[in-house]
Amino acid sequence: MDAFWAFMKSFVVLIIILDPFLGMATFLTLTRRMSERERMEQAFLAVLVAFVLLVIFLFGGQALFSLLGISFSSFMVAGGVILLLLGIEDILGLQFSKKEADTRAIAVVIGTPLLCGPGAITSIIVLAEKYGYLIPFLALVSALFVTWVLLLFAPKIAAFLGERIVEVLSRVLGLLLSAVAVEFVKEGILTMIAEVVKQ
Repeated sequence: MDAFWAFMKSFVVLIIILDPFLGMATFLTLTRRMSERERMEQAFLAVLVAFVLLVIFLFGGQALFSLLGISFSSFMVAGGVILLLLGIEDILGLQFSKKEADTRAIAVVIGTPLLCGPGAITSIIVLAEKYGYLIPFLALVSALFVTWVLLLFAPKIAAFLGERIVEVLSRVLGLLLSAVAVEFVKEGILTMIAEVVKQ
């Protein structure tokens, strides 16, 4: 049962951070002149790019920490701040960084940095530290599958819900992302304090 709740928590965190509704809206804009077959190919490639990159960070994140001499608590605080900024972007419609898309490489643009951005990288490494590799891996596969389905049926979903509803859902996920970010920062600071007390 503990493993199930760990999986569900990991899955929800990844869904919130991947924000498939934002990805879907961007995907619709970039593929509006494509045929259905081309759109399907781009959706698959976008999710594949995100999957490959996130799996690399899932299994290699800790080795990277050791190589750079970075403590996990420092990474949690830094990552939490980044997640908070991303959440604010989603909620208020602000933009702290340039996100110019090359329509000739739509799959790469959607795959990274939209899906596999700093927030997703931070989250997958934090989840690996908390739950090991198997649970975050299964949660990642599940979250990316949901994202792929939403991209695949993006035109039909958008037509059914309307662009306004899709935008609202994306902003709700942004609010949840901000809450997750605050938890990351809080846990990172508490870990830092515990490490100092032990010394």
